[in-house]
Amino acid sequence: MRVLLVEDDPALGPDLKSELARSGYAVDLVDNGVDAEAAGYEDIYDIAVLDLGLPGRPGLEVLHNWRKRKNTLPVLILTARSAWQERVDGFEAGADDYLCKPFHTEELLLRMSALLRRVHQQAGAALEVAGLLLDEKTQSVVPEGQAPVSLTGTEYRLLRYFMHNPARVLSKLQLVEHLYDDAVENDSNVIEAYIKMLRKKIGHDRIETRRGQGYVFRP
Repeated sequence: MRVLLVEDDPALGPDLKSELARSGYAVDLVDNGVDAEAAGYEDIYDIAVLDLGLPGRPGLEVLHNWRKRKNTLPVLILTARSAWQERVDGFEAGADDYLCKPFHTEELLLRMSALLRRVHQQAGAALEVAGLLLDEKTQSVVPEGQAPVSLTGTEYRLLRYFMHNPARVLSKLQLVEHLYDDAVENDSNVIEAYIKMLRKKIGHDRIETRRGQGYVFRP
């Protein structure tokens, strides 16, 4: 899943980017409101983590402008402001969740996972689709009635994106965009190799190839 991380703190921003990357997210870090608003209109992000106190343009204004233009990108706000009215303003502007600084990264990750499940209308406290349970802590998959199967980092990111988008045709380009950040050069043909390895672990029939279109995760 690809994250737009908007944080201008020179220490917190890179630290959060590293933590999110270790948890299997592709992360693009932006440190000002003007660039953040422009990035939010790109149709490549699954979620945005947005700080409010930004240079160039306040985070609340960025969020308001996104929603004004019918941008439905899920947004989790980060802020040092703890007053209840500030939180109300954020939700009225279109925020989906709120986290006050300082915070534990574990809570941020849990809130992001919960928000993504909710956006994709997946009930429960864990990602479970088509008899597969994805363990985000151990980055493994548990087929129904079987033992957990370990996944590599890329296999985990790929399966998580498929499970968040069941029955959708996903092109190689879409998969690359949601698996890797801008800092990494990747050939879309690499996706074929990882899908082949993933099929060996979860079953060949779960991922259907659509010639000339891409792949479909069959629920």
